[in-house]
Amino acid sequence: MEKRILFTLAVLLIAVFNGVYAQSGQNAIEKQKFHFGKTGEDGAGYSQAVKVGKTIYISGTVGVGDAATALTNVYNGLQKTLAFYGATFQNVVKENLYTTNIEEMKKHNDIRKKYYNNDFPAATWVQIQRLYMETALVEVELVAVLP
Repeated sequence: MEKRILFTLAVLLIAVFNGVYAQSGQNAIEKQKFHFGKTGEDGAGYSQAVKVGKTIYISGTVGVGDAATALTNVYNGLQKTLAFYGATFQNVVKENLYTTNIEEMKKHNDIRKKYYNNDFPAATWVQIQRLYMETALVEVELVAVLP
């Protein structure tokens, strides 16, 4: 057990060191960022999306209102973010969906499916008590990879 703990600590220290080292000097990671607008993103302290190498990490895009409207707005927003990098939903490899009403998401899954055109990513759907934006029904984050 003690060896496992020491190994875990060593791995964490290496990861922390590499993370700090990778952000400084000649080894800085090149990040290409996308913002919908400075107000919300800068105020909360995040970027809507960050591209590192060929991988695009897209922050949660939120939808409010009834489920059909919320999902349509979310996936249209995600489509806009992907397009900024020359990507489509066919580049998406991972999707995380958070909602305050999972049954409504399941009922309107056809809206989501049309964006993927039967090329679905690995996905996780989770019902939670509330989202950062208090009135939001759904929030979806993606990871996409460019060829």
